[in-house]
Amino acid sequence: MTPRLSRRGLLRSSFAAVGAALLPPMARAQSAPVLTRPVPSTGEKLPVVGLGTWITFNVGNDVVARDACTDVMRAFFAGGGRLIDSSPMYGSSQPVIGYGLGKLNHPPALFAAEKVWITPASRGRGQMDASRRYWNVPRFDLMQVHNLLAWEEHLRTLFAMKEAGQIRYVGITTSEGRRHRDFEQIMRTQPLDFVQLTYNVLDREAESRLLPLARDRGMAVIINRPFREGELTRKLARHPLPGWAAEIECKSWAQVMLKFIVSHPAVTCAIPATTRVDHVTENLRAAGGPMPDDALRARIAAHVEKL
Repeated sequence: MTPRLSRRGLLRSSFAAVGAALLPPMARAQSAPVLTRPVPSTGEKLPVVGLGTWITFNVGNDVVARDACTDVMRAFFAGGGRLIDSSPMYGSSQPVIGYGLGKLNHPPALFAAEKVWITPASRGRGQMDASRRYWNVPRFDLMQVHNLLAWEEHLRTLFAMKEAGQIRYVGITTSEGRRHRDFEQIMRTQPLDFVQLTYNVLDREAESRLLPLARDRGMAVIINRPFREGELTRKLARHPLPGWAAEIECKSWAQVMLKFIVSHPAVTCAIPATTRVDHVTENLRAAGGPMPDDALRARIAAHVEKL
């Protein structure tokens, strides 16, 4: 799939990253502590803001664009980020991640989250091996069945791989509210470590059943499409930031939207995707400082719905 970004935008991202890299070490280190949440099945802690790669890292072999993606990853790790999520569905995103990890000398903080997305399911191991070679990692931390494709067969494979120590966690994904009934049934019957789904201030269907079920079943939750691929933040940018945003130390709508998501007690990590260093830094700042309580969460949702 062709990425929706320009070479000019990528160059701006790369130059911004260079500027950040030239800051004195102490200046870069003075960011607020990053909020983490435990993975229920192990207690391992993950920062509540991760990095998605859908569209944004699908840049092919363009070296300028690949270097810009590397700059985004550099800023992500420098800001305390860990979880990077991708899929074979995401075009060239996997080799672009591998390129960046190589340039960054494979940061030890990385939590590598991938997906299997192929039929017949007998081809799943081959696809996962290819993904691992693209990333150039010894193993993935998390392997997810993408959009429930051939989920029964793939889950059998993934649980066997986990037992053998070839992956650490097993999960499933959906997006845009698709197949929630099937998703719920799988959550009720399978010993999953993670689930990934869409949740944001306007797409809140998961609040009624899936998020409470994840808490009850002890499953970590990754949130995709937190900004509706930028549609939500572009719309909100036309409106002034309300005064109550200062109560939770938010300086942008993106930070308000992320804090709304990660303040939900069932959410482990949100994975906004970006091509810009300043945006990844801004997103990570949403993982620090005060979080909205239930009353403010309701106020945020009501305000955005009216805009």
